[in-house]
Amino acid sequence: MTPYDTASTQILVARKILTMEADRPEATHVAVRDGEILAVGGPADMAAWPDAAQLDTLRDKVLMPGLVEGHCHLMEGAMWDAVYVGYFDRRDPDGRLWRGLRTLEQVIDRLASAASQLRDADAPLLAWGFDPIYFGASRLSVRELDRVSATRPIVVMHASVHLMNVNSAMLAQAGIDADTDIDGVHKDAQGQPTGELQEFAAMFPVQRVLGSALSLAAAENGEAVRRFGRVAQLAGVTTATDLVNDLSPKGLETLRAVTAEADFPLRIVPAFSPQRNAQGGPARVQAAAAAGTDKLHFGPVKFIVDGSIQGFTARLRAPGYAGGQPDGLWLIPPQQLLDAFTPFHLAGLPLHIHTNGDEATEVVLDVLEAMLSRHPRADHRHTLQHCQLADAAQLARAARLGLCINFFSNHLYYWGDAHVEQTVGPARAARMNPAGTARRLGIPFAIHSDAPITPLNPLFTAWCAMQRQTASGRVLGEAERLTLADALYAITMGAAYTLKLEHRIGSIAPGKLADFAVLEDDPTAMAPASLKDVRVWGTVLGGRVFPAPAR
Repeated sequence: MTPYDTASTQILVARKILTMEADRPEATHVAVRDGEILAVGGPADMAAWPDAAQLDTLRDKVLMPGLVEGHCHLMEGAMWDAVYVGYFDRRDPDGRLWRGLRTLEQVIDRLASAASQLRDADAPLLAWGFDPIYFGASRLSVRELDRVSATRPIVVMHASVHLMNVNSAMLAQAGIDADTDIDGVHKDAQGQPTGELQEFAAMFPVQRVLGSALSLAAAENGEAVRRFGRVAQLAGVTTATDLVNDLSPKGLETLRAVTAEADFPLRIVPAFSPQRNAQGGPARVQAAAAAGTDKLHFGPVKFIVDGSIQGFTARLRAPGYAGGQPDGLWLIPPQQLLDAFTPFHLAGLPLHIHTNGDEATEVVLDVLEAMLSRHPRADHRHTLQHCQLADAAQLARAARLGLCINFFSNHLYYWGDAHVEQTVGPARAARMNPAGTARRLGIPFAIHSDAPITPLNPLFTAWCAMQRQTASGRVLGEAERLTLADALYAITMGAAYTLKLEHRIGSIAPGKLADFAVLEDDPTAMAPASLKDVRVWGTVLGGRVFPAPAR
């Protein structure tokens, strides 16, 4: 990508500018100097800078604040080193369209084709995006993967990243057998591992063999970070999280080097994950923050309390899973949560806590209420991430505790039908990701993709929250729909607020960073059902124009 050069002061002219500011929601001109916004308005408002360079490149475009993805992962840039075997079509960072696989046999065929292209007979075959919930009674096990190869290690990461399947060769290399006593190592009636590994403890022996491949440690891979930047730019995103990060020395060095590149088009917010590496605690986050830059911001701390609803590892209250499956797994034992959260809270850091199931949400609300009672803190900005099955009473508690929520609205499209028919039934599926209730309760909220779990595309996420439509066209919980204005706010100012960055990004106003999404279409002039089809031309980051590369 080749960004346009910028003068010291310049005026960007657009067909329309959507500011997300109530006092002036629309404009046509924005003055920028040294990466910040000087003024927003019409031609008359630019009179104070008669000598400013005027950039007309965007004259026929629509500008809105650079989109903010408040829950995603740098893994989105790293996963494309593996083979995509997902159910839905997916486009890679280079623009190639990978067709979704609708049968288990198609998955096996793509794996076999990929295996035939590997020259090293001992190299592992890595794949990602698989989800057995789309295939009914058909399961992927050692038996099926050994059809591809019984000698080459094979690892297939599920779309949720909370489960994986491996073949017999990988089980052997990881040391997993009938005697392995780890929660999440699935076994058949004879007590033999089936190759399905549920959650991080069960996957750890495999991850130890693989190293950084198919892991959350993508920050250490410079090319993966660059690919992530391209994916974000194609979606109009100018600020994105890496919501599980070790803050390892190598990862920090890589992030600083890549984000310092002039043509890197993204600001990144890594969140420290004590579950993966607790060494250093709050001081580790504070040290990283002290060395942050305008394109690299630290502060959030991420905890993962339960698992995946479609993977049946999330923790649900009664009546539990609709099909009678056993309750999910605690990734942190509830009795350890208070001790885990408190040091970071006392250090003034915002907690971002993954709670998918409503039992996990209830437990975390209890812990946060006890912690805030003992250690009150104004504007703590603690955020429940996903929080998909929270009911009205739980949301009311969250409001009283001053919490933010970041809903996983894309779930409604990708897994809504499965939630109705297989996981939680129609009543609970209809209340999933209840952004409408959060809006009525005054809870600050955002919506997200959790990329690479689903594609990074906030305009599509906003469409999901507005339409609440499944892949088959079924509408879930019409009362929870957002308006267009609320949905666009959620992917700009809403997400910025959860990251404590609303003073710098999220709207187009004087004093904020000159970060814009550049659109071909005006989302406010289109039918709400067409929001997912808005075309992104590129982005502006700190006043620098980044046209999206041609596909």
